[in-house]
Amino acid sequence: MKAATLPLDIARQVQEARRGSQAAFAWLYRTFAPLVHAIHLGMAPRARAEELTQETFVIAFGRLEQLREPARFGPWIAMIARRNRPPTALDEHALADADEPVWPGAGPDAMAQAGQALHAIRTLPEAYRETLILRLVEGLSGPEIASLTGLTPQSVRVNLHRGMQRLRDALGITRQEQTSDG
Repeated sequence: MKAATLPLDIARQVQEARRGSQAAFAWLYRTFAPLVHAIHLGMAPRARAEELTQETFVIAFGRLEQLREPARFGPWIAMIARRNRPPTALDEHALADADEPVWPGAGPDAMAQAGQALHAIRTLPEAYRETLILRLVEGLSGPEIASLTGLTPQSVRVNLHRGMQRLRDALGITRQEQTSDG
């Protein structure tokens, strides 16, 4: 697990990218791609989410001079990603059918459960949806999510806790099932 990214490091990389450093652009992409991908995965099928992630970075890098606070790159690119939506609304059936397996090589039961969970996550409010995808799909820790999004660690914990409860409810997982499985 990697350490949370410090605002000073983010600001330095943004300044270097503004000067044309390809290494800084690459660092910003590697660091913030999970955040942008999670936002798009919450609204589009997996293949389209990957395309939208690329498009979002092209937009952001083209507007990098407009970023007033370089240390706030995460919240800024997240806002761009939320506005960079698929051109047409997809119905829920299309979203479910278009998704690839979350874990290639997983068995059919695991893939079906993952697809069901992703479908349920997409029905949640944005704050919970994004935080849960960052945690469950992208594999980020709470502190990593906080450093990328600009949220406080406490807000991330609350979003994860409330989001997991809503996800359990959406999936029909009862309190008794949780204690007997875990």
